[in-house]
Amino acid sequence: MMNQEDLLAELSRGAEAVTGVLDNILAETNGHENRVVEAMRYASLAGGKRVRPFLVCATAALFDVEESRALRAAAAVELIHCYSLVHDDLPAMDDDELRRGQPTCHIAFDEATAILAGDALLTKAFEVLADTKTHADPSIRSTLVKVLARASGHEGMVGGQIIDLYAENHELDVPEIMRLQRMKTGALIAVSCDIGALMGKASEEARHHLRGYSHDIGLAFQIADDLLDVRGDEAEVGKKTRKDAGAGKVTFVSLLGVDEASEQAQMLSQQAQEHLAIFGEKADPLRALATFIVERRS
Repeated sequence: MMNQEDLLAELSRGAEAVTGVLDNILAETNGHENRVVEAMRYASLAGGKRVRPFLVCATAALFDVEESRALRAAAAVELIHCYSLVHDDLPAMDDDELRRGQPTCHIAFDEATAILAGDALLTKAFEVLADTKTHADPSIRSTLVKVLARASGHEGMVGGQIIDLYAENHELDVPEIMRLQRMKTGALIAVSCDIGALMGKASEEARHHLRGYSHDIGLAFQIADDLLDVRGDEAEVGKKTRKDAGAGKVTFVSLLGVDEASEQAQMLSQQAQEHLAIFGEKADPLRALATFIVERRS
């Protein structure tokens, strides 16, 4: 079993590798359009844990996918994630001024540039997936584009975001909150695992077990985020805390309480790891990540 120190080292190594790919993908230009490229680079090269890219690469490794190709797919997922954060931070959405300890994109640049940067990050993701450098098989590339589009659109992340906006003025129950979070947070986590499996032409049985794993860590991840919003340190978390209660949002913590929410996150983490039994020791990084997700402090 991989310990947390080794996992953090792997996360750091993976994050550095993905950042290198993003740096190459988002090359600066000499034209006036370079301002939006600067904003894209600002939003995507500023660090972060790169959990979703890690999931792509760790899952791809189960099926012996070439690392350079997995990293490109991982970068595509991260481009989607970064675009979502840029738009999520806008005044019309969460109105955040701090992200990863730095001014958010619309504060560092301006709202119009931030919107365009988010749009460009979104479209660049699909350009990366469609490239032969990502996978030699055109049918696999097509499937990768399809599953990421579905996970990031109205059936996934965007759909979850609109339900989240609805929830600011309406009371949701636990099943509705679970559906919201499966879409808003869980969809991109789930597709990260599925992309790695698809690249390795995994069996349906293997994909089924990975879907179970990703479903559980997706919910655990969101509960951990809700807990950080309530009891996290703003300097350590890297963004404003206690915003959910101030905005009147119903969360797992507001519905279940801190103790029960913590127990639920731990249960989901353990349940996620049980889905990985068929993969043996090769899945140790994924097991360690399931523990890390509920114990993290940022």
